[in-house]
Formats: sequence, structure tokens, C-alpha cells
Amino acid sequence: MIIRKAIYEASLKLKKNNIHTSVLDSEILMSKVLNKRKEYIFLNSEKTLNKENIDYFKNLINERSTGKPIAYITGKKFFWKDEFNVNQNVLIPRPDTELIVDQILKIYRNKKSLTVLDIGVGSGCILLSLLKEKEGFVGTGVDISSECIKICKKNIKKLKLNNKIRLFKSDVDNFSYGKYDLIISNPPYIKKTDLKYLERDITNFEPKMALDGGLDGLSKIRKVINKSSKLIKKNGKFVLEIAFNQKKKVKSLLRKEGFYINSILKDLGKNDRCIISTKI
Repeated sequence: MIIRKAIYEASLKLKKNNIHTSVLDSEILMSKVLNKRKEYIFLNSEKTLNKENIDYFKNLINERSTGKPIAYITGKKFFWKDEFNVNQNVLIPRPDTELIVDQILKIYRNKKSLTVLDIGVGSGCILLSLLKEKEGFVGTGVDISSECIKICKKNIKKLKLNNKIRLFKSDVDNFSYGKYDLIISNPPYIKKTDLKYLERDITNFEPKMALDGGLDGLSKIRKVINKSSKLIKKNGKFVLEIAFNQKKKVKSLLRKEGFYINSILKDLGKNDRCIISTKI
């Protein structure tokens, strides 16, 4: 079978299984099978595949047909300016979260040095992107999951940032190391009862620990805000990702802990996504 035909047949199968990006996903998975860039696929579409490649490709397409995200199948996800290692123990980095990186870089564009804490560091995509952009920034990442720490370490090595970051496996309640100019966090914020209504790619494959925000969606956010108020320096910035409908309640929680609300950042869908505040 030639490459073009294999991709065509695969895309039909994915489409039948309600995968809306069926053609693109088929091309990405073919790139993985052949270990070639997508340009190679286009330029060699008439090339014949061997049986080993065909079988491997079919297996990958079967995985994707179940709804398993492309990022978990390939083990990679591009974020900001780099490709990050991911697996099913970490949330897949989202384009919406890149807006947070962009906003922080704008706020600190004239700042030479900064101490940054990322609570719930996951793959490290936010923190590592910031550290790579700003030479004088140093970071600390904390996560309750040892598997997240492992994948973050891989990304630190990949981006050559070993001398700029420390990682701690800890619950946020038990973490009390240092004082920081900037704290960032993308905590679990989805109501427990709403988890089952998420897209199947998320519900069936992404780690529940990183999604479940308790009965009201705010249980982890409360912890993060409370701890951040103790770990942040006076006049330090706190950047917190939230659900689209949590702005009012989270603003109230922040004010109670001595934070001044600077701005609300909207995501690509024009929904409230992030609150930027200052410790006063």
C-alpha cells in the first residue's frame, strides 16, 4: 500500500469514530511511523509502505479511534516555542495557556532577574517556557505526582535548563520552601460532577488528579491561593488559571488573602481564563 492510500483509508476510519481532525491526525501518525517530517509524507505520497510500517500505522490509528489524544500517542506536544514530552500522567499543554506565558513576558519585559514558583508544574510547559525566554529567571516547580516530576525532568534536560530550576514532589499544603517574586498555577478546577461531561479525549485519558477541583470546583484553588499568600513576596504577582465561570468567586478568595486584582485574561474563545493579581 502506498502512503497516500494508507492515510486516506485511515482518515475515513477516524472520521467514522468522530475524530474531527481525521486527515491531520492520520498524517501526524504516518510521520511517527516513518520517523519523518510531514513534508516528507507529502513529497513521497506514492511511496510503498512495508508490512511492518502498515501494521504499526494501523495500530496507531486504532488507538486514535478510541479517542486517545494524539499527544499521548506520539508522546509529544508543541507549546510556545518548544516541543514537550508528555504522557498520560500529565495534562496536555493547551494553546490557551500560551496566552499566560505571553502575558507574563509582557509584564516582566524589562525585568532582568526573577524567582518563579509553579504550583502543579505538570510537564513544566509554562515554567520552562518562561525560563528559556528570560536568562536571569530561576524557577521552582512543585507537584504532588511523582510521574509529573519525572516527565518535567525530561523536559528540563531536553531544554537544557538544569541549572535554572528545582523540583519538589509535595502537596501544596506541605510546601514551604522560599519566597517568590512570581507564582503561577493551573490547578484542577473542574467540578467533580462535571467531569463526565467533558470530551471523551479528556474524560477517558487525561489524569483525573489534574482535573478534579472537588464538589464546587474550587477546593484546590482555595489551597493554592492560601499557600501562595504565604510564599509570595510583597508586591509579587500571582497568575492563576481558572474555569470560565469562576471569576467572581476566585476574585473574592484572592482579596481575602490580601491580593489586589490587576486583570482578567481571556482565552482564545473569549472566555475568562486567568486572573493576574498582586500581593499587597
